[in-house]
Amino acid sequence: MIQLSRGRYRARLAEGARDIAAAQHLRGRAFQGRQVADVDAFDAICDHVLVEDVRSGALVCCFRFLPLASGCEIGRSYSAQYYELTALEAFEGPMVELGRFCIDPDLADPDVLRVAWGAMTAYVDAQGVELLFGCASFAGTDARAYYDAFAILKARHIAPHRWLPRVKAPNVFRYAQRLRRTPDAREAMRRMPPLLRTYLMMGGWVSDHAVVDRQMNTMHVFTGVEIAAIPPARKKLLRAVAGQV
Repeated sequence: MIQLSRGRYRARLAEGARDIAAAQHLRGRAFQGRQVADVDAFDAICDHVLVEDVRSGALVCCFRFLPLASGCEIGRSYSAQYYELTALEAFEGPMVELGRFCIDPDLADPDVLRVAWGAMTAYVDAQGVELLFGCASFAGTDARAYYDAFAILKARHIAPHRWLPRVKAPNVFRYAQRLRRTPDAREAMRRMPPLLRTYLMMGGWVSDHAVVDRQMNTMHVFTGVEIAAIPPARKKLLRAVAGQV
């Protein structure tokens, strides 16, 4: 059970249909820019986390977890629709897929992301998770806007060969093959999605291609974080936010 409060924000697990509906409407605003609900079949089998403003009760961030006993279940994941994940079937430990992460598009407060990561840390530790994974999204479908970001992913963060996701989706940008440029590190990090930036700071790795999702108007890369490989100082900081140290 997640119950985490920091400053003006609190994180908790959704408790029923009304909470999940609120998350779906926030996702609609964040992903589609409209007052519509973003709904899919995975909502019914996931744990949903809500981050709320303590003063107003407003929902400011949400995401969901799909726990899997080991890599043999990875075919059940949302990500498996878009990536060939056969290599990860050999992963023996518990894993969890983080999905549909979004923050209120009208809010720009870094504390929201900090509280969200504190909640993620509490969940991962409570479940004994060894691999956290998901799809990290770039807004829009024009890869040229993110060439420096993709170039730095190619140079520093491609998944180990033993876990490398293969191409499955019909429309992809094979940045590891196509880009031949020295990235501007500052521009790369400026254009990197905040969630992905945090994954990378924890030692995360990514697929060698991005899936172009025109329905959602995004490009996304498969991202994995092996919990045992998180730098000790980063792990200590995350657990401090989660109230575990």
